[in-house]
Amino acid sequence: MKPQRGIQSVEVGGRLLLALAHEGRPMALKDLASAAGMAAAKAHPYLVSFGKLGLIEQDEGSGRYGLGPLAMQLGLISLQQIDPLRGATAQLPTLALAVGQTVGIAVWGNRGATIVRTEPGPLPVHVNMRHGTVMSLRGTASGKLFAAWLPRAQVRASEPGLRVDAGFERELQAIRDAGIAHAVDAAVPGVSALAAPVFDATGQMVLSLTAIGPGASFDVAPDGAPARALKACAQALSSPLGAPARAQVATVRPGLPVP
Repeated sequence: MKPQRGIQSVEVGGRLLLALAHEGRPMALKDLASAAGMAAAKAHPYLVSFGKLGLIEQDEGSGRYGLGPLAMQLGLISLQQIDPLRGATAQLPTLALAVGQTVGIAVWGNRGATIVRTEPGPLPVHVNMRHGTVMSLRGTASGKLFAAWLPRAQVRASEPGLRVDAGFERELQAIRDAGIAHAVDAAVPGVSALAAPVFDATGQMVLSLTAIGPGASFDVAPDGAPARALKACAQALSSPLGAPARAQVATVRPGLPVP
């Protein structure tokens, strides 16, 4: 495809916006210009124009420049247009090859963690992970993942008889610490599973990426290669949604406490 012609001055000025977005904090003119690779005298007229548009604003006290209300509004609109399920579905074929197992997507439905997409892996696995399958909160990786991250009332409402003891709470905390859940011979003998969470800008878990395979050959260690591939994919999907760092998410979604 032939390269399209752009407007050089817009691209030059855009480096200032990129620098602000990269730093994530208000910056002095000198530092901002340096980060954008230009002199302060050259950067200032761009900042004046961006300020008139609302893309940046200058603090009257410190004189530092930060992103303005229009930039924030555009960011929010962009987040609203992103469909996490569509993005995750597009990644399933690549993820299945990377993990070497059958993979799927689970979302939270009226009855709990529900499989909505699947992608067969290179190895056959005889297990019921079809569209509409509801995953046990204590017996599956996806179920435990949602139990660890969703608000307690929401989880209990889907399974009123859920037993939460000290051992289960320790398991949920380990899931939050590791950023991944696993299950071995739980729902189906001889079958193991891993699940990693995808978060949105509020720290809410929006879906689970799940991999299942034969227990004898599936490495479900939290630091194993399949777990790393799942977590990398989940993080790549969370980033465009504006998800905060996982350490910040953990303080927002405490999971299920022991009664």
